[in-house]
Amino acid sequence: MGQMNQTDRIISAGPLPTEEEFAEYSLRPKRLGEYIGQKNVTDNLRIFIEAARMRGEPLDHVLFYGPPGLGKTTLAGIIAHELGVDLRVTSGPAIERAGDLVAILTNLNDKDVLFIDEIHRLNRSVEEVLYSAMEDYAIDFIIGKGPSARSIRMDLGKFTLIGATTRAGSLSAPLRDRFGVVSKFEMYRPEELQLIIERSAEVLGVGVDRQSLVEMALRSRGTPRVANRLLKRVRDFCQVKGRGFIDIGITRETLTSLGIDDKGLEGLDRAILRMIIERFGGGPVGIESIAAAIGEERVTIEDVYEPYLIQAGFLHRTQKGRVASREAYLHLGLAAPEASEEGKQLDFFEEETGV
Repeated sequence: MGQMNQTDRIISAGPLPTEEEFAEYSLRPKRLGEYIGQKNVTDNLRIFIEAARMRGEPLDHVLFYGPPGLGKTTLAGIIAHELGVDLRVTSGPAIERAGDLVAILTNLNDKDVLFIDEIHRLNRSVEEVLYSAMEDYAIDFIIGKGPSARSIRMDLGKFTLIGATTRAGSLSAPLRDRFGVVSKFEMYRPEELQLIIERSAEVLGVGVDRQSLVEMALRSRGTPRVANRLLKRVRDFCQVKGRGFIDIGITRETLTSLGIDDKGLEGLDRAILRMIIERFGGGPVGIESIAAAIGEERVTIEDVYEPYLIQAGFLHRTQKGRVASREAYLHLGLAAPEASEEGKQLDFFEEETGV
């Protein structure tokens, strides 16, 4: 099987290049009152933001963690808007050297918000600069070499750092402990996704019936980014083949054409499950073997494909490896194993270590 490009997937939770540039940002809410879902997170943030404003202080540093596409970047923008300050957006991979981070930090004003996406991918030298910046709002420079070397401290504006990560466990303890507010993002319920799709349809200026809202919500993998992407594709079909109003007929035609089934799985997801079942006897099979079989990197499988397959109950993670569930067999129209046989380990993979 050829390498699967995650950015080409219509239901990938990661942002597509065109969406990063302009399209998706028009659908992002600007205020907390417009933000749908993640109620525990937003209720607490509303209090923290109001308290910071009352004291005239910057908001404490905030860490968001959870699967991609759930609104972490959107909420960072809302926080800056609610505080009435500027927002600077960057990402861990984009900050290659400590000097890059210093240049960003020295351009921040008091109470500004710096948002670092994929913060777990900061390299160690960059991360170490953040320690004093977050705690003391200052950075230290070493000037000169040898006996004449001396340390100079530069003061920074009292900024708020908002970090976002899909892999909280990959953050070093010293960095994680410097965040005063840590919030976990959960997958969205179908009724919340219906509200998001309905709001996005209003922003896009397209009518949509209730059945279509339900259908798109159920196939959106619990992710607002996927829901908005499906809405845009249904709108395209409606504009070309429909009558200017999204009804259940054009919605189902679109989703069928895109290969997205009633559980939100597309061809690549089904191919992974089928490969585990047919080539590896349903598992257990190590993640390295899966990665080699589909020609994809381990980290991509763990971050892009697995979360929803596990959340939807099609895949189990065990100490010995990944196991296709009984529901996966039934969904693919295959004969399901007996309960006693489900997840049995093949002798050939008994020593597989890459769980």
